[in-house]
Amino acid sequence: MNSRPPPQLASLVAEAEALTRSGRPQEARELWERVLALDSGHSTALNQLGAVALAHGDLDLAESHLERAVAISPRMATAHASLSRLHAIRGDRQRALAAIDVAIQIDPTAWVPQVQKARLLEELGQSRAAGLHWGNALNYMPETVKRQQHMLQTVMHAQAAVQRNQDELASHLDDSLAPLLHGHGPREVERIRHSLDILAGRRSFTTARPLTLPIPRLPAIPIFHREDFDWAPEVEAAFPDILEELHALLDRDAEFEPYVQTPDGQPKGQFAALDRNVDWGAYFLWKHGQRIHDQADRCPRTEAAIARAPQMKVPGRAPVAFFSALKPGVHIPPHNGATNARLTVHLPLVIPPDCALRVGDETHVWEPGRLVMFDDTIRHEAWNRSERLRVVLIFDVWHPLLTPLERELVAAMTGGLMSFYGHDADLGEL
Repeated sequence: MNSRPPPQLASLVAEAEALTRSGRPQEARELWERVLALDSGHSTALNQLGAVALAHGDLDLAESHLERAVAISPRMATAHASLSRLHAIRGDRQRALAAIDVAIQIDPTAWVPQVQKARLLEELGQSRAAGLHWGNALNYMPETVKRQQHMLQTVMHAQAAVQRNQDELASHLDDSLAPLLHGHGPREVERIRHSLDILAGRRSFTTARPLTLPIPRLPAIPIFHREDFDWAPEVEAAFPDILEELHALLDRDAEFEPYVQTPDGQPKGQFAALDRNVDWGAYFLWKHGQRIHDQADRCPRTEAAIARAPQMKVPGRAPVAFFSALKPGVHIPPHNGATNARLTVHLPLVIPPDCALRVGDETHVWEPGRLVMFDDTIRHEAWNRSERLRVVLIFDVWHPLLTPLERELVAAMTGGLMSFYGHDADLGEL
């Protein structure tokens, strides 16, 4: 059996939809009426004509069209949303809520029904539940819509409602949990306090986004606690020796190369200002798994110190170890690293004021001689707002939760990526 609509009907529907999208409702209505004359059960025509009747205040005709539309196409979310508005105009908020709940159930990420439900709940005095739906509306609303002039008041109202809800929730949870949190050290309740901050809107939920090789089921921890790494004290103990070797390099005007060197033909993106620019310079001891003999030979104590750490080892890619020099006034823009199979480690060496690292929403001010371990697949950035050079030693270690077998497999996977795409492919700093 051929279920295709006749050509005349299909043409009318296409033309009516085009007029509807272009904001010409009167012309569209005439065409939708012709569609309905040809097919009395055309649910889209019924829905559109019901919306037009509702806009003109003809509630009885609107209800007739919309009820027929949802009877024919029960999952037509826009028809249920229009019925909700109709019931709200008539003052029947319970039926309005029931209809908008159906629309949300059909299309949970549509922002307009979320706004409708938030307003209905506010009218019923249910401000907390309304706050949740205002939050949903803001989450699902496209940024372009938020910036439209006619939406500004709605957006500001939604933001205020969400903030008020978060403040009240934070106060409520703080009071509820205070007896349980009392007497416990910061490390014991760190995750819970972070969760409270997220619920209160004071912090964001941090996620990792590896650009090349994602390892699932590893927690997205922005900055790790150095006390948890048994090798850290040995590396930190070598700080005076490493600093001495760095100063020897700087005194001899050792040549630092640009850290960012985008291959020809590759997009430079956010690093355009730093590309082939020694404003962010690197003096490599190890690069892409190869020892840079002339340079590493000048820093034997530095090399010996980082050898105490479980450095990532991947043929052709790792270890990587280098002095990273950031000139005054330079900002490394937010970016994500290649794989969360590793942690990036900084040993701060020369740290003037107004220099910092941000990972996720955590800002860390380097302290000379104190290691920083972080997941660089979480969006991060760094800056030197001082008038002096900033230098840190950077190297990678395996993620502490990877087993020896997983480390071996990650190395093999990286080799597979290189052989598939070619050894010169841009796979990030794996």
